Amino acid sequence: MLRRRPSLIVFDLDGTLVDSAPDLAYSIDQMLTRLGRPPAGQARVRGWIGNGMPMLVKRALTGEQWPAYDPEGFAEALALYMEIYGENLSVRSRLFDGARECLEQLHDEGYTLACVTNKHSRFTRPVLKHLGVAQYFACLASGDQFRHHKPHPEPLLKTAEQFGIKPECALMVGDSIADAEAARNAGFMLVLVPYGYHGEAAVESLGADAVIKSLIEIPALCDKAGRTDSDGRAD
Repeated sequence: MLRRRPSLIVFDLDGTLVDSAPDLAYSIDQMLTRLGRPPAGQARVRGWIGNGMPMLVKRALTGEQWPAYDPEGFAEALALYMEIYGENLSVRSRLFDGARECLEQLHDEGYTLACVTNKHSRFTRPVLKHLGVAQYFACLASGDQFRHHKPHPEPLLKTAEQFGIKPECALMVGDSIADAEAARNAGFMLVLVPYGYHGEAAVESLGADAVIKSLIEIPALCDKAGRTDSDGRAD
């Protein structure tokens, strides 16, 4: 249950709005193949998504979830990966069920919407534009636009500040531990979806205000919160 009707709703991109793993995995495997390494496969790559492209490439090169150093050839591999992914942004990626309808309804109802992602800005808008939903967002905030990535709260706090909205009046919608920690540290309300890239963590254990099966449930959640008075009693 949300504490209040949010004035700002911030969506994560990969794993929340868009099933981008097929294109990300294809690009990682092409990168590895060109470097003379065996491909990782989509199942492994799904577990590596969520902490930005540099970390994704480091994980692919080392096989480690949290590599402690930049592996040999990292800069070359990252440049190669970005080139390949730039040519495969939306070849296999699709919006998750309910995403388009959710954004359209929230936009029509006057909510301020933002997309805050660790993805590079070079790729964020093209993906959303190609999938036909970029027009619903008042702000697209990418990982390279901030000093820190999620799970650091800076991207969320800076986005709320841009609109003059207090953190406690903002909602983060995500799918991962990084989203949950960012929201908690920023003081945002939090809604999580269970179908994204959350690794072995159960989203039900991440302290969300609500866990929903589909994004289409969000307008009703917000409406219900708006009908709750300051004493926490429903009208």
